[in-house]
Amino acid sequence: METKTDVKQTAASVKEIGEFFGKMYAYNNSLKLYHWHVTGKGSYAEHMALDQALDDLADALDRIVETSYALYGDIKVVIPETPVPANIVEHSEKFFKYVDYQRDLFKENFTAAILDDYQEAIQQLLYRLKRLS
Repeated sequence: METKTDVKQTAASVKEIGEFFGKMYAYNNSLKLYHWHVTGKGSYAEHMALDQALDDLADALDRIVETSYALYGDIKVVIPETPVPANIVEHSEKFFKYVDYQRDLFKENFTAAILDDYQEAIQQLLYRLKRLS
């Protein structure tokens, strides 16, 4: 049986989940912004690596948001302002760590698996970007 404390913790967690989803969406958009600004030697390969990551990240984000809506009902998602990253590798490494830090918000194995897919897409992007350097 749920207690008042459980309900408050769930409400707080759902708020944090919504904030996390907003930051995930903003990260995806930051990659797109960077993607549009890629120029110079090797830019086509970098452009294509970003395209692949954007597809994979959008799919994983959509799955975890829809799964969470099924678990918790409507979630307020607020997307923060999204600047163009100055260094895409550092930006992605930092966001990978942030996602890892947010894992405690998700208790179910299936939501953890979706986060695994999201982080795998970031790792694949990092691999490609570092190999292009």
